[in-house]
Amino acid sequence: MKKGKVYLTGAGPGDIGLLTVKALKCLKNADVIVYDFHINAQILNYAKEGAELVYAGKRGGHHDMNQDAINAVLVQLALAGKSVCRLKGGDPFVFGRGGEEAEVLASHGIEFEIIPGVSSAISVPAYAGIPITHRKHSSSFAVITGNEDETKTGSRINWQALAGGFDTLVFLMGVKNLSFITQKLIEHGKSADTPAAVIRWGTRPEQTTITGVLQNIASLSQAEHIRPPAIMVVGSTVLLRDTLNWFEIRPLFGERILITRPYSAEYEPLESLGAEIFEFPTIKIVPPKSFDELDAAIDNVESYDWLIFTSASGIDYFIKRLLEKSHDIRDLKGIGICAIGIKTKEAVEKYGMRVDEMPDEFNAEGLIKLFESKNGIEGKRFLLPRAEKAREVFPERVRALGGYIDTPVTYWAINQIPHIKRLERFLRERRITTATFTSAATFTNLLDSVSSSLTELLSGVTIAVIGPVTKKAIEKHGLKVDIMPERATIADMVSAIIENKLTTAQ
Repeated sequence: MKKGKVYLTGAGPGDIGLLTVKALKCLKNADVIVYDFHINAQILNYAKEGAELVYAGKRGGHHDMNQDAINAVLVQLALAGKSVCRLKGGDPFVFGRGGEEAEVLASHGIEFEIIPGVSSAISVPAYAGIPITHRKHSSSFAVITGNEDETKTGSRINWQALAGGFDTLVFLMGVKNLSFITQKLIEHGKSADTPAAVIRWGTRPEQTTITGVLQNIASLSQAEHIRPPAIMVVGSTVLLRDTLNWFEIRPLFGERILITRPYSAEYEPLESLGAEIFEFPTIKIVPPKSFDELDAAIDNVESYDWLIFTSASGIDYFIKRLLEKSHDIRDLKGIGICAIGIKTKEAVEKYGMRVDEMPDEFNAEGLIKLFESKNGIEGKRFLLPRAEKAREVFPERVRALGGYIDTPVTYWAINQIPHIKRLERFLRERRITTATFTSAATFTNLLDSVSSSLTELLSGVTIAVIGPVTKKAIEKHGLKVDIMPERATIADMVSAIIENKLTTAQ
């Protein structure tokens, strides 16, 4: 069997926006992803369907896999012909043991590639408003491991050189040794009044920055219960934080917002104001098990007066099947087209068609009002391509008023919950501040998948929904919906979230 290849890949410090384009490409193509604890778990959403995920987490001295076991897994997977993405926090060659793993691969004749990542040594101080070099303050810096055993003899750290030879010092993974590190620097000539900062969870919504001087930064950090992951910066550039702090002062800093559908551009205003998006789709759109109903409708499409689309997925699947059946857009000539929602309207227009009607309310009730206010429903023929499970409010009303309607299943919205334990942990630890639901299905699928009580997990979390149907489905389970926009669109929901958060913060 042909050997596979291992990509030693840096995932960056935490902010998913700092993942490199090359790392993203690797993620999307890998057969197996062997990942560490400190990566942003959202990165795994980019894995291709069917990719194997292997957790090799190490945090604060707790190891799910030791280094020898990780090395063995990489070799085993590569020898089995797999393309392996070894995903490591920060940069694999900056205290990431990437060099050791590469040596093991080389010794087994396994091809490997290094994909550098954005190191926390540079990015985390930047997110705290602390440059590690500055023309007026610092022309040199050193990056040092902070977890060297203080009891061992023959330390490889040259404390004398560090204390006197560099303007800025960055210690990684040194929280438990802060007192020892600061003591050593002072003993070797570093002024006790040298500015210092400790930054925990840098580049993430939980980022916490403690500033002081070398002689008190350890006690200040202990008083604030600073635990890993954290770095320490020592040097006069720390004084620039008061002027350059940009990340922690953004209006929505500290907000982590759960979205239960695939990410789209409508969520960007939240990110631009400092929120982090936790993308966790609970549904996946797939073709129906059978196209019989839809095919029958397409074969007689000229008999309908109105073609109604309720989602972008509905229009995409309908047009795809129309073309597969050797029809084309010209066969829809003379049929009125109605779209529910702005995004659905845009999806229709993408195919070069014009939307004739769009209800004011983006739901079944809005459709009823629209057609009853026009020329009535009696005698009219409607085609409503839709999901496998959908409300019967509009079809029942059409039939009650003497109209005719076909509702062929055009696509399925199936339950797809990847890595549910990760989301449950974030909810238990109160690391999700707002949860959004764009349909009843996005909520009920999550409800069916969690092992704990969703009501309990969502207690204290702001809940935002896209419309009254979703609101009703959630409130039926004893939860309070805090945000619902007047118009049932993602853009309006996002605007309502921003208004709510900014108003609450005042």
